[in-house]
Amino acid sequence: MAGTVFADDTTPGRIGRTFRRARQPTAWSTAALVLAALVSLPVLVVASRIFVDTEGVWEHIATTVLPDYITNTLLLMVGVGTLAAACGVGAAWLVTMYRFPGVRIFEWALLLPLAVPAYVLAYVYTELFEYAGPVQTLLRDLFGWGHGDYWFPRIRSLEGAVVVFALTLYPYVYMLARAAFMEQSICALEVSRTLGRGPWRSFRDVALPLARPAIAAGTALVLMETISDYGTVYHFGVPTFTTGIYRAWFGMGEPVVAAQLAASMLVFVTVLVAAERFARGRQRFHHTTRRYQPIRRRPLGPLGAAIAVAVCVLPVALGFALPGAVLLQHAITQGDPHWGPRFFAYATNSFTLAAITALVAVAAAVVLAYAVRQNAGPLTRIAGRIAALGYAVPGSVIAVGVLIPFAGLDNAVDRFARDTFGISTGLVLTGTIAALVYAYLVRFLAVSVNTVEASLTKISTTMDHAARTLGAGPRETLVRVHAPIMRGSLLTAGLLVFVDVMKELPATMILRPFNFDTLAIRTYRLASDERLAEASTSALTIVLVGILPVILLSLAIARSRPGSRPEAGRAPSRIGSLLRGPGAMARTGATPHATSAE
Repeated sequence: MAGTVFADDTTPGRIGRTFRRARQPTAWSTAALVLAALVSLPVLVVASRIFVDTEGVWEHIATTVLPDYITNTLLLMVGVGTLAAACGVGAAWLVTMYRFPGVRIFEWALLLPLAVPAYVLAYVYTELFEYAGPVQTLLRDLFGWGHGDYWFPRIRSLEGAVVVFALTLYPYVYMLARAAFMEQSICALEVSRTLGRGPWRSFRDVALPLARPAIAAGTALVLMETISDYGTVYHFGVPTFTTGIYRAWFGMGEPVVAAQLAASMLVFVTVLVAAERFARGRQRFHHTTRRYQPIRRRPLGPLGAAIAVAVCVLPVALGFALPGAVLLQHAITQGDPHWGPRFFAYATNSFTLAAITALVAVAAAVVLAYAVRQNAGPLTRIAGRIAALGYAVPGSVIAVGVLIPFAGLDNAVDRFARDTFGISTGLVLTGTIAALVYAYLVRFLAVSVNTVEASLTKISTTMDHAARTLGAGPRETLVRVHAPIMRGSLLTAGLLVFVDVMKELPATMILRPFNFDTLAIRTYRLASDERLAEASTSALTIVLVGILPVILLSLAIARSRPGSRPEAGRAPSRIGSLLRGPGAMARTGATPHATSAE
């Protein structure tokens, strides 16, 4: 019977050709290597400038401002990492383990601060809490205080920056920690309880160690975002490597010194990535039984419920509701004076850059993920890892690494045109949208790669084998089989990149074309001039766009519990209908199976 069914498609010659083709280097693996080279180019350029002579300028910086850059960066990392981890893990544990009023709302509401860029929150808090702001003015009016009669914490300080970063970035820890807690079986915690451990010791000795890899990954993301920020630390007057790079390039006119500062910043990034890997170690946690028992929330008493509600309300109120209300009030009462064609030009610039980058990033991510699937050799896997490392590199470092080779290439082309044809080509690449898109791609490719890989790995390889036996090559299999299944994940990946590009400030400031403003640049310029009311329209637009991926992330976490959805890709019987066209199911009588891998 087997011979009559598969004789045409599984002849020895065809099987041999199929598997020889799979083992040979393909265009997919070549494309993956090219992408890895393009992504690593800016980092290599920056690293190559470490030992270039600066005629004493670097020595001057090293003895004057460099110690402040190092100290402030380290203090920011320690403070933000500690506060964000405590807030994210605590909130994740409460909404996962306990039942209290509003817990279903807090599950997704705790992600909302992720929609607010840190520099926007910094502008709002400066207006609210500075000496002439409404909070201190109200205190003076209520108690009759004058200048010097009371103490109030300075918002424009290192401590203020720590609080602002923690409020906007803790959702990274929260969503990964919550996903890890949801994947834990109640059996482990019940065993801990039977051994005499209370709720606190069970959390500390059982749940927390099991979730440590996820917590370490979330904290690493928080720290990467912290050291790459420019708008917040500049507005608060905290000198860090990011502000130093911008000052060296545009204030001092020393691109080599800026590159050397960027190279020094890479040391922090390397140590951070290594520390995150060390914190996770080689730990792998698996369920040892198929009898998975999901965690059931335990009800809290009145006092415990009140504390849990307060713990969950505070970060949402301070990180999203308060700044959102301030921006909305300003946008309604005053708003951007350029509302109209000029404002829509800023919005068009932002949306165009974000859309182009999202499309390119998703296409590149598909190539990388599919190359690894087609040819899982060590070289292809390394290329995939290298291409996904850009997210760990700050935008200012990438911008410097892009600007140096682009400027060199432009100068070389211009010299050749002058010497050969007597004409000047000007700047062909430097200060163009192409340079910006390239920098964004290097910075955010990891976001789309991770999303696409997660979706592609859920599709069983039996679908690939079935497609090959029907005569489909890798490209046709991707287009007609995998792409329809991954459609939702591809849209999610594009949306995540789109929003990240909308919020990106450091790379945009360094690489943008002349007289080319985006919503982020518009917000930064107006808020830096203490014109938050006018900046509110641009800032509010960025926040509203940022809410979309928050909704997607919340839905993804809700689906992350083991057993919540069937594994995708278990329907090789559908391959023939997908390859032959939409009407094939009706002709063959095949029953469609659930194969969504979104």
